[in-house]
Amino acid sequence: MTRIDRVVTSGTFSLDGETFDVDNNVWVVGDDDRAIVIDAAHDAEPIIEAVGTRELLAIVCTHGHDDHISAAVALWDVTRAPTWLHPEDRMLWDVLYHDIAPGKQLLEGTTFAVGGVELTALHTPGHSPGSICLYAPELETVFTGDTLFQGGPGATGRSFSDRPTIEGSIRERLLRLPDDTVVRTGHGDSTTIGEEAARPPFG
Repeated sequence: MTRIDRVVTSGTFSLDGETFDVDNNVWVVGDDDRAIVIDAAHDAEPIIEAVGTRELLAIVCTHGHDDHISAAVALWDVTRAPTWLHPEDRMLWDVLYHDIAPGKQLLEGTTFAVGGVELTALHTPGHSPGSICLYAPELETVFTGDTLFQGGPGATGRSFSDRPTIEGSIRERLLRLPDDTVVRTGHGDSTTIGEEAARPPFG
């Protein structure tokens, strides 16, 4: 039976010469035998603990900001699971890991099969050029990273981000999903597509 586990890790996010303390959601999706990790943030140890004895099939990065990838290489060191990142966020990855490349290119339509369900990558630029979401219709959920939160779009006041682009991504890629789809975010509480569609700037 497929389950979704949330691990909250704490650390910092740095960009444009500023650093902030942040708590991140790390999502572990799978069954008793295999799993994937969505956003290996800050500290590999609690993520490894959540995966347990399961085979880790993939480390999927919703985008390249350092708080979402800072445990990716440490997790790879232990599990040897390939790390997936959209190529348009490679310049963000390289700030932290200038001498280590992500293992796989995460593109629109890339799929991950685990626990009898399939997760499909949706390219949703705006928060960063290579931001992606992972949609799992059989789980009635979408993992949105920092593209969509409870309360609206992710931040766009920093380098490589753009407000009209993220709003367009949300309208075209996310708000077309069923209203009862659970939105599992990169930070904070979950929400639903219907709740966010009813809020400004969409509602």
